[in-house]
Amino acid sequence: MASAVLLTSSTSCDRLDPDSSVKNNPYKSLSLSTRQAEFVSEGMDFSMNFFNRVQEATTEDFVISPLSMQFLLGMILDGAKGETAEQICNTLGYGSGEIEEVNGYCRAMLDQLPKLDKCTKLALANAIIVDDGWPLLDSYKKDVSKYYDAEVSNLDFSKTKESAAKINKWCSDHTEGLITEILKETDPDMLAYLLNALYFKSKWESPFSKSLSAKEDFTFAGGKVEKVKMMKDERETGYMSNAFCDGVKLPYGNGAFSMIVLRPAKGTDVSDLTKWLAGNSWDKIRSSFSNRKVDLWLPSFETKFHINLNKILSGMGMDLAFKPTADFTNMSDYALCLSFVNQDAIIKVDEEGTEAAAISSAGMYKNTSVSIPEMPVEFHADRPFVYLITEKSTGAVLFAGRFGGK
Repeated sequence: MASAVLLTSSTSCDRLDPDSSVKNNPYKSLSLSTRQAEFVSEGMDFSMNFFNRVQEATTEDFVISPLSMQFLLGMILDGAKGETAEQICNTLGYGSGEIEEVNGYCRAMLDQLPKLDKCTKLALANAIIVDDGWPLLDSYKKDVSKYYDAEVSNLDFSKTKESAAKINKWCSDHTEGLITEILKETDPDMLAYLLNALYFKSKWESPFSKSLSAKEDFTFAGGKVEKVKMMKDERETGYMSNAFCDGVKLPYGNGAFSMIVLRPAKGTDVSDLTKWLAGNSWDKIRSSFSNRKVDLWLPSFETKFHINLNKILSGMGMDLAFKPTADFTNMSDYALCLSFVNQDAIIKVDEEGTEAAAISSAGMYKNTSVSIPEMPVEFHADRPFVYLITEKSTGAVLFAGRFGGK
């Protein structure tokens, strides 16, 4: 659902970081290995395919986070084996068998993205919430901690509303209160809930003047025309145009992050544009921008969106992950298959900048055909005790004694 008008944000670059002048906030690029840089390009194929499929699946305004989904699927991939792992790798656009390289790429992004621009607050967080008494493998917990800084904790999923409230609080805490609920209640059939949170807040490099904002006509799909609040400016900025679309690039802060706005060519619509994006090189598209003087109008807006992604991800090639024949035994002996993959996201755009957040979440079913692990019984021989040595078949006592500590 969406609404067209926002309250003015109080964000400014100085408030995000007082030491954020151009001199003290130089642009710096990501430092990636050759293979990790290739993952960025390959990941863009996933991003555009993902974007196009969501566009085809909904008629409402939407916002998604491909990066958040990549992190969630990376943690899921660490728990997968065999064909299940291959399908997830292929869906992400990476080569099968490159799980370690995917982990290293996610680690590099996790470490570096939040540090690129002092005018931008960017936070990534990961968590895995496990049902009490159903363990994850130590090797899996070690990997998700090492590469994703994932918090692994336990809740009693049979306390459905209480445990859901704690998961929702984690989501709220890691999105600055923008996303406060993703679950009504937990499901006792779940082994674990896997979560990624992504939060972004930044000021435009060149803010819009509020005094210039005004209501202007906006033509909706289907031809309906209504007045919406438009931010206005005449500025030199990145611009591109081709037979399919034209677009502007609007930098934030020190230029480390930008919003690219693309407008379909006349006679086409957004669905045509997203299909074109999915079938073309994003590197070529983004390199086609050059500085031009632009008479710019852009609506201020807020969009909230929730989507279940089971069908979309299955259609992208990882259908096995949702079937009982999946292999997630690298995560746990008790992991069966994915119950759901969801994403909740929100974006707010106004004259000063942009605030956005996403929660990507997945539920992993329990494999109840495997016997429930017994909780250990405590026995501390820390006071006097007796002992017996017996023969198994007859129970005959060969030796018996008492030990009192002397």
